Amino acid sequence: MAARPSSAYQHEIRVTWGDCDPAKIAYTGRLPWFALDAINAWWEEHLGQGWFQLELDRNVGTPFVRLEMDFKAPVTPRHRLICHVWPNRLGESSIEFRVDGEQDGELCFSARTVSVFIVAGAFEKCRPPKDIKELLDPFLRDAGRIDA
Repeated sequence: MAARPSSAYQHEIRVTWGDCDPAKIAYTGRLPWFALDAINAWWEEHLGQGWFQLELDRNVGTPFVRLEMDFKAPVTPRHRLICHVWPNRLGESSIEFRVDGEQDGELCFSARTVSVFIVAGAFEKCRPPKDIKELLDPFLRDAGRIDA
């Protein structure tokens, strides 16, 4: 996967005992949840609203069509999980995010997600709203995905 850009947003997650399985590491099913929580936090930080507000207040949905994760090291409650999040690609009606999850400086997982922009009420795909595209452009430029 591509290198992390300097503009990647950092979202901190407190991994708890309840996130763990009998092996005393985070249950595998929690790792996608951590990645999705970090992406929602990216939207809240940069757009001022997360998926809930996008869906209900703006009639813009972004259902996932792809989720890919590479596991590198166990996630445990021993350290905070820092999720580095950035938009990696913008298509005509889709957006790709990357999430790198680290604990104590060690890469634990890398995720790549693809979502499709839709008119939520009709569940029909659409182009990203103009303000969202304009918001994304500098991040995509920093990620080397569009020309400066």
